[in-house]
Amino acid sequence: MHNNKQIKYPSMDNIVKKFKIEAGSDFLVKNHETDYSAGLIKEDSYELLKNNLDELKVLQEKLYSSNRYSLLIVFQAMDAAGKDSAIKHVMGGINPQGCEVYSFKQPSTQELEHDFLWRHAKALPQKGIIGIHNRSHYENVLVCKVHPNLITNNDDRLMQKDIDENFWEKRYESIRNFEKHLARNHTVIIKFFLNVSKNEQKERFLDRINEPSKNWKFSPFDIKERKKWNDYMQAYEHAITETSKDYAPWYVIPADKKWFSRVAISEIIKQTLKSLDLEIPNLTKEELKELVSCKEELLNEAKASE
Repeated sequence: MHNNKQIKYPSMDNIVKKFKIEAGSDFLVKNHETDYSAGLIKEDSYELLKNNLDELKVLQEKLYSSNRYSLLIVFQAMDAAGKDSAIKHVMGGINPQGCEVYSFKQPSTQELEHDFLWRHAKALPQKGIIGIHNRSHYENVLVCKVHPNLITNNDDRLMQKDIDENFWEKRYESIRNFEKHLARNHTVIIKFFLNVSKNEQKERFLDRINEPSKNWKFSPFDIKERKKWNDYMQAYEHAITETSKDYAPWYVIPADKKWFSRVAISEIIKQTLKSLDLEIPNLTKEELKELVSCKEELLNEAKASE
């Protein structure tokens, strides 16, 4: 395996810029490669990922101890794009005390009695914590846009005719305002769309069917949703175009090669945290004096017990 101290990966230096959807630009799925790998090979990725994770451990400790910012990481993708494994491999080395993961599934009756952002607001990370949302408030402009009956079935005050372009624009506006409020209050937001190809999804579905130990991962419902692939791509294009802002950017990650998507995600998180100039806080003179006093007390306690 290569030693990362001896080999240079210049293409990784611009990984943030390459995958970031700039505010005001139109996102089109067809313009983004799903199998891009920055000229890396799989064998190189292990060392690169390890180095990033080592840095992330240090940065997380600084984030936690400084207690000034929280970090919200959003993962969205089609089924089998690799969200779960990305979270496992990229965040697995992080101190669990400073990390929270929420997976949002079908809303409960209580959650449906509130606005669509309510349950997501309840799961936001506090200062010093990294919060990961595996699926997120964006489901309300993705799956709900592909299946608007999910909205009308849960709210009998709405009818199908009410779900027009204005309805979705208002939801995008609510999301933008929600994220802008978070950013103003020191929640740093990173949003990842794992961009997997339809053919790669097919291969991963077949793998889940053919491998008994993976059968539990597959649902016949996945095939029904696959038939709406184009509708989902259009929904992602609209949502990302409308909500990728400087205070809450979207990153479109090539996901056909899981090993590369993990490196790219770790690199973006690392660079984002480094941009905050985090430092472990220094104690004041009074606190240092108290520290010395506590040390003396502990030493005297040890002497007294001899």
